[in-house]
Amino acid sequence: MQHRRVKITDTTLRDGHQSLWATRMRTEDMLPIAEKLDKIGYHSLEVWGGATFDVCLRYLYEDPWERLRSIKSVVKNTPLQMLLRGQSLVGYTHYPDDIVEAFVHKAVENGIDIIRIFDALNDVRNMEVAIKATKAAGGHAQATVCYTVSPVHTIENYLQTAEQLAEMGADSICIKDMAGLLAPYRAYELVKLYKEKIGLPVQLHCHYIGGMAVGAYLKAIEAGVDIIDTASVPLAFGASQPPVETVVRALKSTPYDTGLSLRALFEVADYFEKLRKEYGKERGVTRINDMKVFDHQVPGGMITNLVSQLEEQKALHRLNEVLEEIPVVREELGYPPLVTPTSQIVGTQAVLNVLTGERYKLIPGEVRAYVQGLYGEPPGTIDPAVSRRVLGDKEMISCRPADLLEPKLDKLREEIKDLAKSEEDVISYALFPQIARRFMQARERGELAAKAEAEKMKKAAQKGKETSKQSATKEGNKVNIKELQELIKIINNTDISEISLESDGVKVAIKKGTKQRAEDAAVSAPEVTDAAAIEEKPAAEPQKEVQEAEKKAEIQDKDLETVTAPMVGTFYRAPAPDADPFVEIGQSVEAGQTLCIIEAMKLMNEIEAEFPGEIVDILVENGQPVEYGQPLFMIRKS
Repeated sequence: MQHRRVKITDTTLRDGHQSLWATRMRTEDMLPIAEKLDKIGYHSLEVWGGATFDVCLRYLYEDPWERLRSIKSVVKNTPLQMLLRGQSLVGYTHYPDDIVEAFVHKAVENGIDIIRIFDALNDVRNMEVAIKATKAAGGHAQATVCYTVSPVHTIENYLQTAEQLAEMGADSICIKDMAGLLAPYRAYELVKLYKEKIGLPVQLHCHYIGGMAVGAYLKAIEAGVDIIDTASVPLAFGASQPPVETVVRALKSTPYDTGLSLRALFEVADYFEKLRKEYGKERGVTRINDMKVFDHQVPGGMITNLVSQLEEQKALHRLNEVLEEIPVVREELGYPPLVTPTSQIVGTQAVLNVLTGERYKLIPGEVRAYVQGLYGEPPGTIDPAVSRRVLGDKEMISCRPADLLEPKLDKLREEIKDLAKSEEDVISYALFPQIARRFMQARERGELAAKAEAEKMKKAAQKGKETSKQSATKEGNKVNIKELQELIKIINNTDISEISLESDGVKVAIKKGTKQRAEDAAVSAPEVTDAAAIEEKPAAEPQKEVQEAEKKAEIQDKDLETVTAPMVGTFYRAPAPDADPFVEIGQSVEAGQTLCIIEAMKLMNEIEAEFPGEIVDILVENGQPVEYGQPLFMIRKS
């Protein structure tokens, strides 16, 4: 048998922590291990793309471009790789071609060597511009076929997709098994077909979630696969990739021996294991719900996000209902593969169907866009009844979606020139206007470190019983005075007006503006110091503001109706920072008219009026976080 060394891409610094840690690993924790990773002998390190860009700006208060440059400064020998969502780049909607081209060129310029390009619908039209831009910038364009199981996804369909990508100039082909659905013998069949018919290197990316991934890798290797994806064992298993240590040992002393040192791999694993404990994260495991992926087909990263989303909505107990609803919605929407952004589109619609108690009562703008064809051509036929419900009188499109988008980069560059310090800043703003502007404003005020520290402490307070016990006083559920003093220091030195924490059943809100001694907080957590008031109450207590607003409305005017938030999220009065608000006080509205947007679960959800009337009051500030049931508008019914 001919010897053929199998190459390995390490995903720990991207997909590993995206799948298991909701993408929360910080750059400061990546850099100390980067040099050792560089010496392992990997084919590539996946370090960027996917959700990392969004999370850096939104939650970690880090510049994703600076992360990439920092890693590149340490990793001298191993190619750096990223995941790119075709025409959606690292966002959740399609962007004009000029933004796609600019992003790809800057990604390569800042250190990316290999760009894995995929489209959630396997619509090759949505990958063409990114493939051409990658090659023009001098990068390796790895075109991707997303694997799923449905009546319309056949071997012939997958072969046709790969052949079209090869014709577009792809340098290699990746089979992306994001839900762990690729059975071992199917992997052999697909890889063997690609190697015989396509003539390009083939890489296989599987998630462990259902337990088949190691078997799929071994059969794919027998069929001739060139490269496989793994993660360091502390960030492997479960919703992540198989562990590199297992694969390397399985192939040792075979014709496919990877040549990687297990001793060096375990030195890396020791670092990540220590980091895992510091982050308070569980190991990746396969639970019964995870095994049900064979039925609901929800990919690993999506499971993690669903749990996070339902926790935010205080509805984690309804996870099983959502998992039952997802395959129903997926079938109705034409069997899209469940990978970003279609996983968010299908998953969020399923969550809303469950939480509102009425299917398609609340329809996010992204769902409407998908049904209209603005994400590309669905693999199967969309249920006509759902299409009518979602689109109304709108017509579906049949062209490449980006053909409808005008070049926009010059306009955006002008909009953000007051805050942008580089072309990379402009691109960040083009992808996430509101989030990037907030990030750059914090940077301008010198608050990034403080905001990042506040976010870290907030997460630390939610790590679970172990952390709660360490920070509690001997009296029981009391908040650690040192943590409170640190938070107060942060709040004093920034424009942050309030930080809310929840730990072990206790909710603590720290607000500016009240004076009392901090030492009192050690006993009962009442108001403290020059800067903050600390309020302690059971987390499950109903919001008094909601009750008072509703009572006030009833007393003032029997015809007044309160529009409340149907979910936890961020309230926006306009579709974009530079756009006019949807509605103003005193304006008449019709039933079905958009009142605002609530950004939640990675989607922009348009909230519509359920009846005609006049806007009497707007109760929330633009960009303000809102809770489920919080009053947003007062409308006098007409």
